[in-house]
Amino acid sequence: MSDPRIELRIEGHVARLTLRRPEKLNAVDEDMVDALLRACRTIERSDARVAILSGEGGRSFCAGGDIEAWSSLDADTFSRRWLRDGHGAFDALARLTVPLIAVLNGHALGGGLELAACADLRIAEAHVKIGQPEAGLGIIPGWSGTQRASRRFGTQLVRRMALFGEVYSAKQAFALGLVDQVVATGEGGAAAEAAAARVLKRSPRATELTKMLINAAEHEESERVVEALAGAVAAASEDLTEGLAAYRQKRPARFDR
Repeated sequence: MSDPRIELRIEGHVARLTLRRPEKLNAVDEDMVDALLRACRTIERSDARVAILSGEGGRSFCAGGDIEAWSSLDADTFSRRWLRDGHGAFDALARLTVPLIAVLNGHALGGGLELAACADLRIAEAHVKIGQPEAGLGIIPGWSGTQRASRRFGTQLVRRMALFGEVYSAKQAFALGLVDQVVATGEGGAAAEAAAARVLKRSPRATELTKMLINAAEHEESERVVEALAGAVAAASEDLTEGLAAYRQKRPARFDR
């Protein structure tokens, strides 16, 4: 990893991805966006079968996009680079072929909630606050805070946070379905490791395929899922074996078995 503020460690079958910018509440700037995307590619090419995402320090899981980084951008650069690149990184996280567990060991506000929404499981520590304050700054939830968040949490809940400024405690977030588990402060990491251990007891191929199908049901990546599954069937077929043999032998393929 070229950005020290994004730490990726892969040990055995577990990838641990940590935002390491506690002095800025783990806010994300352009270089960190690029590093997140690279981290996803590394995870996909590794032997990892589950990933854990957390933020360093106990104050903030992620404060979202770094205001100092995006507030100086002109409107065209903001929309064409900042929002687009952020979407690319967050999409890559949401579409990891392995289950992603988010440890909300600090507040998840704005882009931090959008980051947490990429995960398959969200574990919140008891002191955490969750919300979408963007409209108070004159900006929108721009990294799928209206789209993916609505698919995963429900449109009415997103309305309450994004339009009316409601901020929830960890206990409230659990009752509303924003998080899947609440643990005592300081115990999020252990809970995530326990969840990861459960994943590792299950079939890796079946888990990957099941996640792809769930994503397709959410319209997260329907086109890729359909083509990937169809491609896997084709790749395992006798037709491909014959087609490649014919190509290498410079003869017409015979599919008339």
